[in-house]
Amino acid sequence: MLRLVSFFRRLTLVPQGITIVTAAFLPIFAIVSMFPAVPAIIDHFAADPDARWKVPMMVSAPGLTIALIAPFAGWFVDRIGRRPLLIGATLLYGVFGTAPFFLDSLNAVFASRLLLGVAEAAILTIVNTLIGDYWEDEGRRDWLMLQGVAGPFLASGVIALSGPATAIRWNGIFLVYLIAFPIFFAMMAWLFEPKRQGQTVAEVADTPRATTSFPWKPVGLLGLVTLCASGLYYVFIINGGLAFREVGVTDPATLSAMTALPSLSVIVGALIFRALGGRSNAVQLSAFFLMLGLGLLGIGMATSAKWMVAALVVQQTGAGMAVPSLIAWAQTKLPFEHRGRGMGVWTACFFFGQFSSPFLVHKLNDATGTMQGAFTTAGLIGLALAAILFLFLERPARGAAAKLEAA
Repeated sequence: MLRLVSFFRRLTLVPQGITIVTAAFLPIFAIVSMFPAVPAIIDHFAADPDARWKVPMMVSAPGLTIALIAPFAGWFVDRIGRRPLLIGATLLYGVFGTAPFFLDSLNAVFASRLLLGVAEAAILTIVNTLIGDYWEDEGRRDWLMLQGVAGPFLASGVIALSGPATAIRWNGIFLVYLIAFPIFFAMMAWLFEPKRQGQTVAEVADTPRATTSFPWKPVGLLGLVTLCASGLYYVFIINGGLAFREVGVTDPATLSAMTALPSLSVIVGALIFRALGGRSNAVQLSAFFLMLGLGLLGIGMATSAKWMVAALVVQQTGAGMAVPSLIAWAQTKLPFEHRGRGMGVWTACFFFGQFSSPFLVHKLNDATGTMQGAFTTAGLIGLALAAILFLFLERPARGAAAKLEAA
């Protein structure tokens, strides 16, 4: 209890932190809020013969836009500034997010979702950049952990609203996006434009050109690892229901009841990430790949729903460690003047991983003959990546530490 009190007492920039943590969840709405409404939307557009594939693609469309736009968003963030772009993107998020409530054309709804992805690309890039700007290592880890803990609760709230909103009318779900407007006003009230080290407040608006070259090699490694991590991260989110079907769970209500409690293990993952805060990035990254890989492997090898639920607890724990571990590692690679572009690359790779994950799992399914076979293969890939990253990253870290001690 005393540790918990001490933790909250040491938090700094609390209004800014709460605003950023809440804003970081906005892009998750694009998937979490929409899936419960997909059948109702398909039914509404039943006259369109392509509705059965257009509607699911409409749900995932923002992810593809984010992958394409985020690197450019990062460039604008470094050149123009964080605060004005974030405030503008959040306002546009509210406008494009709620637009389908007033539309009755599937193509128009699809277009609005693509535009929503543009706003999401900016929001994700900037909030992750601000986490690096506002706080040093310890504070950064604290707020990343809180972001990981808050996510499942916010997701549960959105899912709880999705059903009643869809029951009102087929596109009632899009009213959930109104949440962007109070967040917009919170940004106006509390967020401030960060400044470079040694930069005066008057110089912040000038946003001078970078004085160092962009760190392409570290960012390239960051992007590659993030792409692999995202591909594994979304294996269960998108295909978990198909894996449970292979052990006899076919009723959606039963599936929801069985997976609700294990999904809270995401919070445990966020807490483990914070507990590993004093360890190297190699340890943090390897730990989450290890947990994610073991969980996916367990789901693939499960012979009953009971064992699959047990494996899901491990997988969700790894999922809770994934995003904060990746962002914390990214922040160590990016100086202030390149942080926006670097986080733009990170965002693009993460969402391209989301977009490509279903395709890769489908190929693994074809190769192994079952969805559980695909999960088993994905789990083995995760375990291999855990070992490779530990060996590849831990050795240079130890070498650098040894040099510092010798000096």
